[in-house]
Amino acid sequence: MKSALLSGLVVSLVIGLLGLGVISIFGEALIGSMAPSDEVARLARDYLAVFSLVILGEAIGQCLSSCFNGCGRTTLPLYSFCLSLPINVIASVVLIHGHFGLPAFGVAGAAMGSALAVAVQVGFLGWRLLPLDTDLFRVPGWRQGDFGTTLLRHVGFSLPIAATFISATFAMHVCTLIYARLDLNEFAAMTLIAPWIMVAGTISMQWAQATCIIVAQLLGKGHNEATLDRFLGSAWRGAFWAAGAVAVIYAGVCLSARFLYADLSDETRAILLGFMPVLLLLPFPKGSNAICGNTLRASGDTIYVMHVFVWAQWLFRVPATALVVLWFDVPAVWVLSLLLWEELLKLPAFHRRLLSGEWKRAVIGR
Repeated sequence: MKSALLSGLVVSLVIGLLGLGVISIFGEALIGSMAPSDEVARLARDYLAVFSLVILGEAIGQCLSSCFNGCGRTTLPLYSFCLSLPINVIASVVLIHGHFGLPAFGVAGAAMGSALAVAVQVGFLGWRLLPLDTDLFRVPGWRQGDFGTTLLRHVGFSLPIAATFISATFAMHVCTLIYARLDLNEFAAMTLIAPWIMVAGTISMQWAQATCIIVAQLLGKGHNEATLDRFLGSAWRGAFWAAGAVAVIYAGVCLSARFLYADLSDETRAILLGFMPVLLLLPFPKGSNAICGNTLRASGDTIYVMHVFVWAQWLFRVPATALVVLWFDVPAVWVLSLLLWEELLKLPAFHRRLLSGEWKRAVIGR
């Protein structure tokens, strides 16, 4: 536990500091080239100067939250967010507009509010870590003998997970750039539905990540395969209930587009309604794949999971999106359906690996 926590903190802080270094070197030139005026450039620089503190705070806070989640203390990260979010909102409003006699900092005030909220969040998590894990830092030695080897092992384990998320982000942005070649109403519909897919889909993703945490704990405690099967069966059933809830939210968005987006054209609303069949099906294979992927990650099978995600994105979704948009000019509903086809493509690769049972025997037998 000590090795994982401190290795994670070192990796996160190094990445955060590298990011800040890139911002300090190239940020001003990039802002100057993109800003429409000197005033906007100045505001952006003021905002980034303060927001740098948020980057460092997040690097620490996310590691501490992950530590608590992995140890089963999942309420502590929840409490930290419940504490920091209202502070962020209230402090930002006060500092942006200068209420209660304080100066009005404008855009920089929003960054100050975020920095204050992150400081409170990290302070709370650190306060809860010290009394709970005072003895942890007195444990002699490291998991791999010395800290350097331990850190390298930690990086080697986490790189495939990081690569998976980085690849997903880049693939999403590339597809969004391709969507810009759609008809105006189709592009508007795709742009409007994308945040809903991301936000509502969080329900299934968080269920899968919670399943991953518990599977890792069961494996670490050496539970037998029957116990693992029983838990995973119940988690899978829960995933289908979560997928059903997501599908209902999608249906609600499509059916209530007239009220949610009153200023949309009739054609754009018709396209949104046409998305509904795809959106009603999408959460089920996506949720099941998430259960498989996160369970395999919990067993240490991170490289296989990375391959399934990366190749499905770059050998199917991105080129297929370019093909149907740039060459075949198909309706937007068929473009959106590529998200469903991608999940169906990953389905046998994930489920075959999980149902083989090697993930249980590989960890329990060590």
